[in-house]
Amino acid sequence: MCGILGVVATSPVNQLLYDGLQVLQHRGQDAAGIATAEGGRFHMHKGSGLVRDVFRTRNMRNLEGNWGIGHVRYPTAGSAYNAAEAQPFYVNSPFGLLLAHNGNLTNSEELKREMFLADLRHINTNSDSEVLLNVLAHELQAAANGLKLDEDAVFRAVAGVHRRCRGAYAAVVMIAGYGLLAFRDPFGIRPLVIGRNDVEAGTEWMVASESVALDVLGFKLLRDVAPGEAVLVDIDGNFRSRQCSGKTVSAPCMFEFVYLARPDSIIDGVSVYESRVKMGEFLAEKMKRTLPNVHIDVVIPIPDSSRPSAMEMAFRLKLPYREGFVKNRYIGRTFIMPGQATRRKSVRQKLNTIHQEFKGKSVLLVDDSIVRGTTSKEIVNMAREAGASKVYLASAAPPVRYANVYGIDMPTRGELIASDRDEAEICRQIGADGLIYQDLEDLKASVRALNPSINLFETSCFDGIYVTGDITPEYLSGVENQRCEVKPGAREDNDSDSDQMDLNLISHPDQ
Repeated sequence: MCGILGVVATSPVNQLLYDGLQVLQHRGQDAAGIATAEGGRFHMHKGSGLVRDVFRTRNMRNLEGNWGIGHVRYPTAGSAYNAAEAQPFYVNSPFGLLLAHNGNLTNSEELKREMFLADLRHINTNSDSEVLLNVLAHELQAAANGLKLDEDAVFRAVAGVHRRCRGAYAAVVMIAGYGLLAFRDPFGIRPLVIGRNDVEAGTEWMVASESVALDVLGFKLLRDVAPGEAVLVDIDGNFRSRQCSGKTVSAPCMFEFVYLARPDSIIDGVSVYESRVKMGEFLAEKMKRTLPNVHIDVVIPIPDSSRPSAMEMAFRLKLPYREGFVKNRYIGRTFIMPGQATRRKSVRQKLNTIHQEFKGKSVLLVDDSIVRGTTSKEIVNMAREAGASKVYLASAAPPVRYANVYGIDMPTRGELIASDRDEAEICRQIGADGLIYQDLEDLKASVRALNPSINLFETSCFDGIYVTGDITPEYLSGVENQRCEVKPGAREDNDSDSDQMDLNLISHPDQ
């Protein structure tokens, strides 16, 4: 899970990109980067840490130009963080390209071999995003046939990317001297939206991982980038789009609605907030059926993603809703912190109880999901320490039993509390008096109720069904072995200066 942003504006774009990345900060906290273009020159600054820490005034002054892209990152597929893998990535051949990517290629190793043997391209990092960039560069070179680039060649190149790449990917690309390209994989697993802003000087365009970035920056949400579609905005602001895949299926990632996306975003025509309210409605009905005699005094959400579900559960169950936890806003989201020890330690730094809401009460805690169980166990203990007489836990999502290979940090089954346990065993493991999970079909119905045209969802972490059809047991074993070789929470021992990178990249003057 990463956040990407691309803008073609009528005035300097550096502040727009910075503000947009701050809005998307929840999608990645390990690194951030911005690239802009002015004339025939690219400008880029990227480094490790939060957006506010990576960029200083001197960096922003150097990011000149009216169009550019941005990225916030966290490591996926079990990789340790490496400062060299901060995005955007750059390649100067054939036309000068900068790319930022959200997702995970599932055939990146195969593509690396192809590029070394046939494409004669060198990959310098372990990032699949660099692989994606070089595949695109090769396809652009072939589509242009050595001639001047045009929009037909760009769209043919994206079609070539779709033919070769597997997995989940949403990408924004700067083509030197030409314009902004954005595309989404043929399954539409990772989100990407288009926005427009009409100003006196002309029309400005934006593509982003979530619509909330458009809202904050004053752009109007037009629509999602369709699965397999590419959009192209030249440096004069002319907008083009084309379907570049012969076969597409809309299968958005269900975890975006459960947890990843901000509640004020709209993804694939679905309000994330309203979908979470619906999850609470279905979960309340299940609780009435399965635990009709359990006495509950109060419903308390585990902030923040579960609030809409918890409020709706309280309403449907005719129970008081209370805020029992105070969240420290300066501690990162524990789910995307690599390493179990880091997650466990951060829970109590991140949350503190309001004791009077627990003392002597039977409480129903509502969480968006239970992944590793580390956070849930600590929170149940905190509720008991605050004086709760009984602690029940409800999850707005089903049990997470399988690896995710499409860009979410849960790649091995051994880390998942539900991988080899039934609900009773999980309940004992986290120390709760009772546990209730959302049914998968009810979860799908929660989102589909808001957009009935979505017939398929990417739900592999719940049901083990991988929509791209290319995931084998051997592949999953390879990912698990790779993760076991990486020390959890590893960071390179770089000082603050070496973690930062400023580049002025000369593009081809004939483009």
